[in-house]
Amino acid sequence: MEYLDFEKPIEDLIEKLNQTILLGKEGEVDVSSTVTELEKKIKSTRKEIYGNLTPWQKVQMSRHPQRPYTLDYIFEITKGDFVELHGDRGVKDDKAMVGGWGTIDGETVMFIGQQKGRNTKDRQYRNFGMANPEGYRKALRLMKMAEKFGKPVVTLIDTPGAFPGLEAEERGQGEAIAHNLIEMTKLKVPIICIIIGEGASGGALGIGIGDKVLMMENSWYSVISPENCSTILWRSWEFKEKAASALKLTSEDMIMNKLIDGVIKEPIGGAHTFPEKAYKNVKKAIKESIKECKSLNVKKLVQNRMDKFSNMGVYSE
Repeated sequence: MEYLDFEKPIEDLIEKLNQTILLGKEGEVDVSSTVTELEKKIKSTRKEIYGNLTPWQKVQMSRHPQRPYTLDYIFEITKGDFVELHGDRGVKDDKAMVGGWGTIDGETVMFIGQQKGRNTKDRQYRNFGMANPEGYRKALRLMKMAEKFGKPVVTLIDTPGAFPGLEAEERGQGEAIAHNLIEMTKLKVPIICIIIGEGASGGALGIGIGDKVLMMENSWYSVISPENCSTILWRSWEFKEKAASALKLTSEDMIMNKLIDGVIKEPIGGAHTFPEKAYKNVKKAIKESIKECKSLNVKKLVQNRMDKFSNMGVYSE
């Protein structure tokens, strides 16, 4: 298990616990009372640390290298009953954007999401979860396929942003994302969007228009990352903690500002500590959201979606 800087007290206590258990085994000494005391202390320290996370610490949690990614959720939720589909039928298959048919307890669903990598080679293969225009066009193709067969769409969002390279701009990055926004608004099937990690800018919004937009407890959703915001405002990355607080990017901030529909609870310590609990919570949220959306007729479903996004923000005439 890898620990972040602010998790050091927990790491020290766990190390102490392991040493105590080893001492008891090797020296045949009764250490049960010490072990119990340390376990209680670990539990209380976990609650104290994770119950008072700052916005920047939540950003760090969302980027934890052991945090579950899109395909982890898909394979666990569908119990392996998932068929991946490839290509945008125009340029190529974007490995940063994955999607395909899966079943949740017998219900067929179209899954779409950004995929990051675990190691250097895999990160390069997945382009660090930053999709090109063909990735967004692939996502739209799959959404249209789901609409054709009358099946719900579930998008899992986890990206530091759309790929900003020259070749992406030449192939129409902005147009691809903008096209997705308008087409998702009009799609005649339920769309459930879940931010499972990083939700940065248009890269996230390109698959983020839905009837239900949910966030994992330790995820973030914003027009810009704290580091880039800090660079623009203060000409340095040193103020990223201040920027994270100013951006109001946490799930609590987003629900308070009525920009999302709900927050999915994570196990204490984050989704990476007890991933099975995280998978279970996400699956439950998806099933409940689909059931709620299916209770509406198509016209009402689309109208509600349009109204929801039209009413966001503050303006004066």
